[in-house]
Amino acid sequence: MAFTAPAAVIYKWVDSDGVTHYSDQPVEGAEKIFTASAPAAAAGPRSANLAGLPPPPKKPGAMNFSQFAITSPAPDQTFFGDEIVGVNLLLVPELAATQTVTWHLNGKQLADQAADATHFTLQNLDRGAYVIAATVTDQKTGESQSTDSISFFVRQPSALSPQHK
Repeated sequence: MAFTAPAAVIYKWVDSDGVTHYSDQPVEGAEKIFTASAPAAAAGPRSANLAGLPPPPKKPGAMNFSQFAITSPAPDQTFFGDEIVGVNLLLVPELAATQTVTWHLNGKQLADQAADATHFTLQNLDRGAYVIAATVTDQKTGESQSTDSISFFVRQPSALSPQHK
């Protein structure tokens, strides 16, 4: 059973991380928004129509990358022997003057990378599994955004059978 309500009330707020939220329940500090003719289901007052709401506006100065991902190494890529591991971060648009990149390998910050390094190489890695991720931070606003982590593997010849990789 469905009916059309004259209006629906939605609450909008921005959390401490700058993420915009919408709810049909009041939240302290939330802005009350009225929508026109929102259909509601017979299930009760919690079924608000959020599909008609416009996306939250982009904040000026916010990091709004249309492309933001590690493109190299590829997920689950395996490197053999003394291969050099090329690391590349795709950013569109490019870094702004106030933005820096921090790289983490297996949870530890790579301190020897420049703050604007979007590509570099890793050499002489021991055999094992590795996880790499990047975080871009805007030094002016304090806002940050992190990539998904990428796992990759390094294999070394066996010390007992160096001909086998």
